[in-house]
Amino acid sequence: MGIGLFISVLCMSAAALLEIKRLQYANELGLIDTEAGVPPSIFLPNPQYILLGSAEVFTFIGQHEFFYEQAPDAMRSLCGAFSLLTNSLGNYLCPLILTIVTYFTTEGGKAGWIPDNLNEGHLDYFFWLLAGLSYLNMLVYLVFARKYKEKKTS
Repeated sequence: MGIGLFISVLCMSAAALLEIKRLQYANELGLIDTEAGVPPSIFLPNPQYILLGSAEVFTFIGQHEFFYEQAPDAMRSLCGAFSLLTNSLGNYLCPLILTIVTYFTTEGGKAGWIPDNLNEGHLDYFFWLLAGLSYLNMLVYLVFARKYKEKKTS
């Protein structure tokens, strides 16, 4: 699970770096103050998708293996359900984070990090925020993983 959490930090960092490059390219083309977008490439987000898929595989499979080996027999299904519940709660948390970021970054009439015209914003800051939150999540996991006493399997 720790490997998956570490890969998720790499994924958000890669997305931030790609956005920095995209903004530099938009600036070179003089598109910052225009509605025109940067000519996209279908292959640009592929590294992030590969990293995100790898992170989910490590985390999800690690959770299920942990529940199967460490949970009491009567609670294995419940633990699997809680795993899916935490996934869905994370999906609800993402719009909340986006709303909070939008609220604080648009104070005073500023464009904010995520405006309608992404060339005027700083989506890279949002990705760095998500990378930081992922890193914090990984640190919390590591603290609990170190304190955990493994159940003896027969």
